Amino acid sequence: MNNFTFGNERYQYYETIAGGSGAGPDFDGASAVQTHMTNSRLTDPEVLEWRFPVRLESFAIRRGSGGMGRHRGGDGVERRVRFLEPMTAVMLANHRRIAPFGVAGGQSGAVGRNWVERSDGTREEFGATCKVEMHAGDVFVIQTPGGGGYGSLG
Repeated sequence: MNNFTFGNERYQYYETIAGGSGAGPDFDGASAVQTHMTNSRLTDPEVLEWRFPVRLESFAIRRGSGGMGRHRGGDGVERRVRFLEPMTAVMLANHRRIAPFGVAGGQSGAVGRNWVERSDGTREEFGATCKVEMHAGDVFVIQTPGGGGYGSLG
């Protein structure tokens, strides 16, 4: 799970962000997919930027984050949100310390990461859960975990 919220006195927003799913005995894992949260989807970028004082700088598949194996784990994503006014951002996630495991000799997927790139050029790393005061110009970066691979390569 990758839950990201932000807000202030005027605005409040909540989203769940996809990761990579694990591979199985006869299939590769899917990239950029919800595996534990169903019946949800992200707000379209145009609507997000129209309703909230943020800019979605990028949203892309995190290539290479799925675990290797006879069947490869799916890749997670990277999401970069720039704040245009002060807000509080909160992250509630998992697989930031312990990698999504591989099965039957498959390798683990990459752990997720969260950090803030401040407008003054500094960078602050955060774990699976954090509450951060964002300022105008700051960027919150979320890299979601990849899925574990299945089966030995050899």
